[in-house]
This record gives sequence, structure tokens and C-alpha cells, in this order.
Amino acid sequence: MNVTKLAAAALVSTALLLTGCTQKNESEAAAPKDGQDVGAKTEQAEQAVLAAAPFTGMEGEAFPMRPILATINNHPLARPQSGLSKADIVYEVLAEGNITRFLALYQSGLPDEIGPIRSARDYFIDIAEGLDAFYIAHGYSPDARDLLAQNTVDAINGMQYDGTYFERSRERKAPHNSYISKAHIEEAMADLQIDGTIRKEPHLSFHPDAESAKLGEIAATVVVGQKDPNFTSTYTFDPEAHTYTREVNGILTTDKADDTTITPANVLVIEAPYETIDSEGRQSLDLSKGGPAILFQNGVALDTEWKVLDGVIMPVQHGVPAKLVPGQTWVHIVPEQSIGRSVTYTP
Repeated sequence: MNVTKLAAAALVSTALLLTGCTQKNESEAAAPKDGQDVGAKTEQAEQAVLAAAPFTGMEGEAFPMRPILATINNHPLARPQSGLSKADIVYEVLAEGNITRFLALYQSGLPDEIGPIRSARDYFIDIAEGLDAFYIAHGYSPDARDLLAQNTVDAINGMQYDGTYFERSRERKAPHNSYISKAHIEEAMADLQIDGTIRKEPHLSFHPDAESAKLGEIAATVVVGQKDPNFTSTYTFDPEAHTYTREVNGILTTDKADDTTITPANVLVIEAPYETIDSEGRQSLDLSKGGPAILFQNGVALDTEWKVLDGVIMPVQHGVPAKLVPGQTWVHIVPEQSIGRSVTYTP
């Protein structure tokens, strides 16, 4: 507003006060003029406060929360897990031998309970660092312990906070019974003076809706194989919901906390070089180079590549981020040459 308009507004206000304008007249003066579309302005104002969650593409109110990454146990005795249905992204990664673990990323919201929480690996911390996430684990490998001691990421670990921020469930036996609550995560961040606001957003790209994702080879059923069948995942596309259900050994993957079925909108399988580094079968994992990938969405398969862009693993087509369907994404990080050998899909 320029100086002339400000002066004019001040004169009008003064005149109203001097003439003893009544409250009724003030209300009438504020009333909309004929033809003014109040509803349209209200709708515009509501749309202005809506945003798309950076890791899911789902619309809602602003999403200021810092990403939180939790290592979740995937041993058969740890299933069903709590909190998976609320994760924006779930990374399924080899931990040692043929055992996989989950890294559940929360940014659009936190569930009331997450777990069972399990131990850290150095490459889990690499993923957390790239996401600028507050990292939660219970235990660590020697390499992970060193990185945590160097404060590579903001983190809490059950080795230091068992019985305080982390609680043991009486329904299961250790090491499959460590859980953390939303309240304790928030308490820990406050106690340790951790910045809880998002400091960088990923360059993930999303379709406007699932119907927009139609190109690709039909893939209604997807199997991501592992050497141990207890960790082989089968995804079945639901054409009405435009999402997938996930099964292991014929058992649906559900969330113990709210008894809901896990329904990712995208399944991304990427190849990366693992290497066994000790007698325990622990692995090293190089996530720096990128490589081949396949993206499943809306019942089709897309041959893509993957790269780490600004710290975040994402599918890439023709040099730019491939579009995801809004919703949860499940990322399988499998050994090199696994896509052609152990990832299968059928119409």
C-alpha cells in the first residue's frame, strides 16, 4: 500500500471516530458489497494453508516436523510391528546375513507407538544423515557406535535410555520388545535440545494423483525375493485403492498398534553393493554410486535408475526424479544383480 493510500485510510478512520460512528454502522461498513464472493475468498484462504507433505505428496496443513528415522525389528518374532502404517517411507535393508530390518521415516506425523526398535548399522546412519533425520535405534554395530559417538546425526539409543525414553513390552521377549512412544520422542528432543523443525526438503516428485501414473508394463503382483523366505515380500495391487498390500509367507503385513493393513502406493526396488565384513555376517553398504532400480506404482512396472540427490534416495528417469504416486513408499535395498534374479512380477 503506498503513502497516499495510507494517508487516505487514516483520514477516513479519524472521520468515523469524530462522528461517533456506531458499532452497527461499523459492521455495515465491513459487510461485503453486492456481488462480492465471500465463499470464494474463504476457499482461497483455506487452500493457501494447505501443502503437500514432502515425503508422501499428500495434501494437508503445513508439515513443519523434522524427519524422524527409526530402526524397526523385522525378525518373525517381532511381527506385527507398531507404527509402520504411519510411516512416510519404509526402507527395507539387509542387517546381517539374510536378515532385513526396516528404517521407518516419519515426517508428516508420528504414531503413538513405534517398534520393536532394533540396533543401528553405519549405513542406517548414512541414510539418517542424508535425510537430516533425528535417528532412533536400540543398540549398534561397532561402526555405528563410532559414528553415533561422533554425533554424526542427532540421535537417541536404547543402550543409554532403556527404561526411560524406551520401554519394554511384556508381550514379547528381548531383543524383540523395545518400543518408543510419540510422547517420549518429543520429550527426548526437548530434553536434548534437538531442533524439531524440518531444515531441508527432498526433491521428490509426485503425480497429481494415482490415475496419472499409467505408463509401464502391467505388474499386478510383485515378489521381492530374499535368500531367506521369511523376508520375501509379495505385493498385490488393489486397482480400486491404487495401493498395494504386502505379505510375507502368506501373512498380510499389518500395524499392531491400530490393526490396519500396510498399503504403500509405491514399491521401489534398488540395487546396491553389500559386502560381508565380519564373522557375525554384518554388512557394509555403498549408497554413493546409484544404480539400476525398478519402480512399481498403479499396477505397472517402470525401469528406472536410483541416485542419492541432496542426501535422499530417489528413482530417476531421463536424469530427473521419477514421479511417485502420493502416499507411502516402500524401498527395498537389495544386493547387486538381484532385480533380474529375484524380483518378479506378473500381470
